[in-house]
Amino acid sequence: MYSYKYPRPSLTADSIVLCEKEGNTHILLIQRAHEPFRGKWALPGGFMEINERLEQTARRELLEETGIRAGEMKFSGIFDTPDRDPRGRTVTAVYLTYLNQCDEPQAGDDAGNARWFPLDKLPELAFDHKEIVGTLTGKR
Repeated sequence: MYSYKYPRPSLTADSIVLCEKEGNTHILLIQRAHEPFRGKWALPGGFMEINERLEQTARRELLEETGIRAGEMKFSGIFDTPDRDPRGRTVTAVYLTYLNQCDEPQAGDDAGNARWFPLDKLPELAFDHKEIVGTLTGKR
């Protein structure tokens, strides 16, 4: 086994899940059940497992945290600000998907709650998720 003196960042994948509801674009968010940012809202997502590809991570975390299965997911960017996660150096890949209807989410795994929010009326978001949503949807 190789050993390197260089630090290795953690990899995560997050999902931006959008749908149309009541004439507005809505985004699916989870309320974090654990620190960091316990009680704050966030994009569904989490840490990559050693045997996964990043899109698989995004799909697995979305299903675990909301009970929702995504169809087509489009890779939409990498976010890598060094201090974006207080647990340590973490780089995230973000995937975007649109649903034909706003299915009712079922919070699970690390999520204390899951629900749809109008894209123009977001709650306070954890990590750098406000920046991510703004960058990828044009809503700042």
